[in-house]
Amino acid sequence: MVRKAEKRDLGSIIELLHQVNMVHYEKRPDLFKPHTTKYDEQELEALLCDESRPVFVYDDGRVLGHAFCQLTEVSGHKLLQDAKTLYIDDICVDERARGRHVGKALYEYVCDYARALGCYNITLNVWEGNTPARRFYESMGMKVQKTGMETIL
Repeated sequence: MVRKAEKRDLGSIIELLHQVNMVHYEKRPDLFKPHTTKYDEQELEALLCDESRPVFVYDDGRVLGHAFCQLTEVSGHKLLQDAKTLYIDDICVDERARGRHVGKALYEYVCDYARALGCYNITLNVWEGNTPARRFYESMGMKVQKTGMETIL
């Protein structure tokens, strides 16, 4: 049920991006604009061709979730160990499909994909206040790696 996204999925992915944006907007209207998306269809179509930024969808006859990923690699760095990381840039489950293990299936697929690439770890960011997302990632076994902080002036 989880597979790489294809051009035929663009409309469904855009709809999910709207849902994700509204979650962020509701938590941080000082940072996020309402009723928009991170990518438009042309940007998404280009993204689907970028092997370093795979997009996966959960499809059971219609797209119920997506995971946007980004592969990064540190090599020969003065301070950091050599490592491949798969960063989950965005993960969303259709609000009408939550509680049906769509997120778990997406996350496990991403983990298997990262293992197959020889990645050391998987990382992501969760906005403070998005307690359901944080609980979900913790239930998948994720731990806090670092904390971002701010002062609003």
